[in-house]
Amino acid sequence: MQKITPFLWYDNQLEEAMNSYISIFKNSKILNVNRLPGESPGSAGNVITATFELEGQTFYGLNGGPSFKFTEAISFFVDCKTQEEVDDLWERLSEGGSKSQCGWLKDKFGISWQIVPSILGELMGSKDPVKAQSVMQAMMKMTKLDIALLQEAYDNA
Repeated sequence: MQKITPFLWYDNQLEEAMNSYISIFKNSKILNVNRLPGESPGSAGNVITATFELEGQTFYGLNGGPSFKFTEAISFFVDCKTQEEVDDLWERLSEGGSKSQCGWLKDKFGISWQIVPSILGELMGSKDPVKAQSVMQAMMKMTKLDIALLQEAYDNA
């Protein structure tokens, strides 16, 4: 197990969320599922904890009840190599959730994600502050990030 593992507390949607994420991210798998024993009244067989892997990152999940909710204070940053990957993850993860600005979205389970093209860091890290600022201004106007428009802002600065 990795040294630090994100721990996700769901009300009762852990199994649905895990299966959804496994279907969205290509290099993913379920590692372990623990279900309530058969003698638990009304909830026998329900998932209580599970571990799963998305793109090499292990996650631990718990169906802990409605005591806690996810907030935007924590998000998962997804590095995307191509616009196709940005587009695919943006649409699939936001389905049933909500889309926000600058590549942020919230999935239907309440988890916040940042869907970010790799080139954004390169463009914003330019030694030319005018070019970097131009890219930042372009990004601030976007919901889903668009590589061509970010590159255009950089090239035309």
